[in-house]
Amino acid sequence: MITLNNKNFFIGVFFLSLISILSAIYIEYIIGIKPCTLCIYQRLPYIFAIFICSLGINYPTNLFWSYLVILIFLISVLLSGYHIGIENGFFSEFTGCKNDNLKIVDKESLLEAIKNQNISCKDVNFRIFGFSLATINLIISLTVLILAITLVRNVRDR
Repeated sequence: MITLNNKNFFIGVFFLSLISILSAIYIEYIIGIKPCTLCIYQRLPYIFAIFICSLGINYPTNLFWSYLVILIFLISVLLSGYHIGIENGFFSEFTGCKNDNLKIVDKESLLEAIKNQNISCKDVNFRIFGFSLATINLIISLTVLILAITLVRNVRDR
């Protein structure tokens, strides 16, 4: 039976977070798929997780880092769940997601608006195996969250 210890958990989440961030950057800058505002926000938990996991790798016996990973991925689950809700029409978009450039009156404003165009959070511009990136983020975040909670419970029950 494989047992999950703190250091291996932090190493795994560190590399998973690093791969997730690098994949998002690749999709945005190499493939050219522009992210919406919520997609940008969904990167933040992974950036924090990289930092927290690097501390957890060095201090694996301190449960504080595990609790922070739980908090970070709980926030990630909420963000991605909200994004999936917007994609499927369960929630309305917040102002930062809307693309409302209908009040443009001159050519310069139109050109500037095209350059700085907001990508709508309800539009799915990229899919992997039929899943939106928000759905994949939810799956990853839920998995890490469940593993982190299991790890903390196992350590506390010893």
